Amino acid sequence: MAQNYPRDRFDSIPHGIERVGAHRAPQRRGAKWIAFGWAALATAVLTAIGIVGVVVVNDRLDFSEASPSAPATPVVTAEPTIAADVPVTVLNGTPTSGLAAAAAETLTAAGIPVSATANASEDDLTETVVYYASEDLEGAARGVAGAIPGTDVRMDPKFGEIGTPLVLVVGSDYAEESSEG
Repeated sequence: MAQNYPRDRFDSIPHGIERVGAHRAPQRRGAKWIAFGWAALATAVLTAIGIVGVVVVNDRLDFSEASPSAPATPVVTAEPTIAADVPVTVLNGTPTSGLAAAAAETLTAAGIPVSATANASEDDLTETVVYYASEDLEGAARGVAGAIPGTDVRMDPKFGEIGTPLVLVVGSDYAEESSEG
């Protein structure tokens, strides 16, 4: 059986306020758009943090102070010389035959002694490099590099262990240069 209670102050609701419960106030105009804006901003910030995090973890972002526009120039620590007592071994690192012999002729014409020519263990090398076995041979290696334009110079002690202190490995960049000239 339904009881009828006497009217009190909670039964009289002012006009214009649409309440559903005793504690629910009317929503302000545009409140849903403000909530949507905050959610969109939070999504954008979290996405940006995630992308930067993945890039940093994968080492794709470099925070070093080196200027990307400045080309890296090798530091020459020894003057280029021609060491008549240290012959150069010339290796062909390409599938093009005869490059080691052509490079050996260029070195001989420049006064650099050549001990042997052969094919390298790999035939897909892209750059021409002079390897020297010890620091005292850096000048001689730079002299060899001066006779073959565009050649890089690197120290690698393993060549000294096998008895070849100066080794010129001819890459595909030399093949392209010799075919143009």
